[in-house]
Amino acid sequence: MSQSVDHFALLPLYAAAGTAILALLADLFVAKRAATLATTALGGLATAVLALVVGAEPGTFCTTGACSWVPTWPAAVVAALFAALTVGVLALSTPALRLGIAPAGEFCFLLACSMTGGVVIAYAGDLITLIVGLETLTLPLYVLVGLRRFAPEERVTTSGASASVTFFLISVVSTAVTLLGAALNFVATGALHLALLHAASGPFAPLAGVGVALLVIGLAFKVAAVPLHAWAPATYDGAPIPVAAYLSTASKLGGVLALAAVVSRLDARAVMAVLAVLTMTIGNLVALRQTRMIRLLAWSSIAQAGYILAALALGAPGVPAALAYAVFFMVLEFIAFTVVTAMRQPGADGGSLLDYRGAARRSPWLGAALVLSLAGLAGLPPGLAGLFAKLSVVNTLVQHNWSWLAGVVVLNAVIALAYYVRVAASLYTLPPRIGRSVADPVLLDAALHPRLPLSRPIAATLAASVAVAVVLGFAPQLLFNALT
Repeated sequence: MSQSVDHFALLPLYAAAGTAILALLADLFVAKRAATLATTALGGLATAVLALVVGAEPGTFCTTGACSWVPTWPAAVVAALFAALTVGVLALSTPALRLGIAPAGEFCFLLACSMTGGVVIAYAGDLITLIVGLETLTLPLYVLVGLRRFAPEERVTTSGASASVTFFLISVVSTAVTLLGAALNFVATGALHLALLHAASGPFAPLAGVGVALLVIGLAFKVAAVPLHAWAPATYDGAPIPVAAYLSTASKLGGVLALAAVVSRLDARAVMAVLAVLTMTIGNLVALRQTRMIRLLAWSSIAQAGYILAALALGAPGVPAALAYAVFFMVLEFIAFTVVTAMRQPGADGGSLLDYRGAARRSPWLGAALVLSLAGLAGLPPGLAGLFAKLSVVNTLVQHNWSWLAGVVVLNAVIALAYYVRVAASLYTLPPRIGRSVADPVLLDAALHPRLPLSRPIAATLAASVAVAVVLGFAPQLLFNALT
């Protein structure tokens, strides 16, 4: 049977894939770093614009009653977010790329390939397309985590190579579990399209139940949920800081979208509730013991994933709150990684928490941005975006008579205050090596820790991220309307 293809609906995918190809060609034929970076950045912006231009359209690659590519306004918004994150990470990586720490051509190509996977996830209408999108999003990151010509001498913890291997091995296991779950569910129900997914009945019901559980557990890897969470701290700390930012935001957003697509149509409430409680509790308790900045942010992101899973435990009623929380968290987490990148030397790792003592005295605006991010992640003013995100999850759980899970969310939010407040307070504390007898300890602190020049791409990215966080904080309903 012949089938027409709506190429207009596929424009965001064409733009994302074309960006990857053009970045590689620009590096090959022009051989100028600036041209490669500009091509990738413009391609990312074009992808975002085309996603919004296409908007809601009839689906393509359709069979009876379902389509494999479903353009909707929420999908367009999510595709634009993936493109914006790609451009932001590229901006954060510019100082290191200019120093030649990583090859610009390969870096831009892999980053654009990952963006292409994110676009596929946004528009996916069946499990095969969804899993292919997830793997396209993830596979380039295995290389990006360890892609560097030389490593800074100060790196004394996880190396990029070992972080990459850790990420790869656990990802392979999770992909195998996901595919097995999808296969079992297909055998039991005969459905692959998301619009046709349904709970199995009769003799195949137990088989479908196992398939759904395996599918959810495998997809939970992408959000670093327990039990497939151990890769995140080691990988984040071993990766370049901008790549860790992409892992913590875009990769996690892809996992949330995949989980939302599945649990909104199949009954996985028991599995999701258990995963949510374990993920948020373990993430917060282990974060209390961290002494390195990136590892603390990694364990914090694991805990934040637990709050998202708590909303998804409701099934379809919790999807809007979960997606909104994911976007709020993504923006705030990206601000934190942007500030850490700005405070460190290009190509350096995240350092220990002691390295950030007094940082706000040397760079007041960077310190204020990091405090805004930490307050939002904790759910406190002035981080209104994070406050509304947590309230939306708790309110949704209470409205659907899941008060016990709402109580667990609130309890974990209180536990998380300990390490968020500790980091924020240390930004305004003088380093311990400065004695009290010094006549002007602030000036001495500035001499020992000189203020690094803030590159224009990082400054522009930080300003844009903070502006988005402020807008979402004062007008959160704009995001809810865009995602529903």
